[in-house]
Amino acid sequence: MASLDDLFKRPTIPSNKRKLNAAKDPNEIYKSIKLNGTANARTNGQSTVEDDPGEDDDIAGPEMPPDMDDEAEDDEEGRFFGGGITTDTAEVLDFIDERDQEAVAKPETIDLAWVRKLALNFERKISKNAELRAKFEAAPQKFMSSEADLDADVKALSILSEHPELYQEFAQLGCISSLVSLLSHENTDIAIDAIEIIGELTDEDVEAEQAQWDVLVDAMLDADLLDLLYQNLSRFDEGVESDRSGAYHVLGKHFAPRVLENLSSRPSIAERIGKNKAMIPWLISRAQVRESTVSQNKQYSAEVLAILLQSSVANRKRFIELDGIDAFLQLLSTYRKRDPEKGTEEEELVENVFDCVTCCVDDEEGKQKYLDGEGIELCLIMLKEGKMSRPRALRLMDHALGGPTGISCCENLVEAAGLKVIFTMFMKKVDNQSTEHLLGILASMLRLLPGDSAPRIRLLGKFVEKNYEKIDRLMQLRRDYSSRVFNVDQTIKSERATLSDEEQADLTDEWLSRRLDAGLFSLQSIDTILAWLVAEDDGAGAHIQQLLADRDESFAIVKGTLLEQVDGINASSGEEDTTLKDMLETLIAFL
Repeated sequence: MASLDDLFKRPTIPSNKRKLNAAKDPNEIYKSIKLNGTANARTNGQSTVEDDPGEDDDIAGPEMPPDMDDEAEDDEEGRFFGGGITTDTAEVLDFIDERDQEAVAKPETIDLAWVRKLALNFERKISKNAELRAKFEAAPQKFMSSEADLDADVKALSILSEHPELYQEFAQLGCISSLVSLLSHENTDIAIDAIEIIGELTDEDVEAEQAQWDVLVDAMLDADLLDLLYQNLSRFDEGVESDRSGAYHVLGKHFAPRVLENLSSRPSIAERIGKNKAMIPWLISRAQVRESTVSQNKQYSAEVLAILLQSSVANRKRFIELDGIDAFLQLLSTYRKRDPEKGTEEEELVENVFDCVTCCVDDEEGKQKYLDGEGIELCLIMLKEGKMSRPRALRLMDHALGGPTGISCCENLVEAAGLKVIFTMFMKKVDNQSTEHLLGILASMLRLLPGDSAPRIRLLGKFVEKNYEKIDRLMQLRRDYSSRVFNVDQTIKSERATLSDEEQADLTDEWLSRRLDAGLFSLQSIDTILAWLVAEDDGAGAHIQQLLADRDESFAIVKGTLLEQVDGINASSGEEDTTLKDMLETLIAFL
């Protein structure tokens, strides 16, 4: 058995060291050199190979190519010029660069000749695409190239928005009709691009004169634009991203045009849009679609609808007939206790829905629909528990109670225990806009509620309770607004002194606007309410007189405000203004 030393013994490694020759005796080496006369002591007696004297000891490797050194020296003037091109080629490139610079310096002239050429090419692309589509209906690959060319030409029309002076020529060439016809193209991408271009050409940012804009829009309407817009809204599948974008282009888009909004800038066209039997119903139904996150299309449906309703009485009647008020009150009921997130599409949706209902309740039919849909009750909940919805609900209620036909809404407000809600807000400090609406509601109820009726008695009781604290609040507000209006009147008086009669006439509207901004309307509402209280209740009248006397004032200042209102009512005004004038003259008699 092997021992441990044997097991761990280092193995023998073969040596790779070069073996030296055996050393020679120096005497023998010396003698051999002496015997050989050609020998050199430095060679140590060994044979040597002499180098060819023509070889270069400093160069190793393969030989250099012939003439290499010459070409390197001639590089700057020879075949390799700079980056590897010849002198002739460099001259050609310089010539091309000069032409390109000239082209940039001289842009294409956009004039009548240019627009005629553009129109001709556009019509050719439409005809070619239609021909190939008809010929190769079952082979789309054979007409796709022409479709791409047509799409590019449609997009190229956007340059016309920078040259509205060419609108008339473009319309006379028949291209507007051709462009509108593309809304019915089988390829929805082309239809969407056509809608976008139509919007760009009609956008309010285009610096077009009214006559130029009218020529363009009239040509579009004559080409049945409105019906084609609705057909596109109907055929787009919003589940598909491109189609959802297409629907939004019809309605509007942040960086693309807003076709319906643009067209509605002219009231006659807005009314014409409303006469389309399908447009307003589609907008109402689209705004009602339930979505987990409010989309741009839903929000913009409500916005376009608000524009149409504000532009035309006929559109409002159509909306009311379609039960739009009830449908939109249901939309608003979702926000009676919660607010939409700020800065979102949902917040804009709520604002637009409020606008739609508010402009409709000015009409008698709208007020009745508002009552039927329990609009008073909904607004009272918002006033008590809402935040974002509170000022909008107050504005809506002010419009509903206003006007000669608002008596039913006034009575309903009292029956729904709304007086407590209204006066609670009135006693608090709120913004000027909310104060104006609160004063409007109180003035409407004093004007419309029948004398000796239970609702009117309850209203008057609110003013006299708790030692006339509501009247004290009224007088405090009157002093604030009176001071603001007085300051503006003094400024206007100073300006009037330096102007001629003609210049004063030109500034009349501006001066009135400045007075209204200072709070003239609220001041007039306050004095109307005070006059009603003087006429209705002796105790209230005495309290008002005492508060005026504390500042060396009398009923004369209240009377002066009412007289100014009477003077501002035109003798040829309608029945409503005539009734208002009679009411004010009666109140003045009590003062």
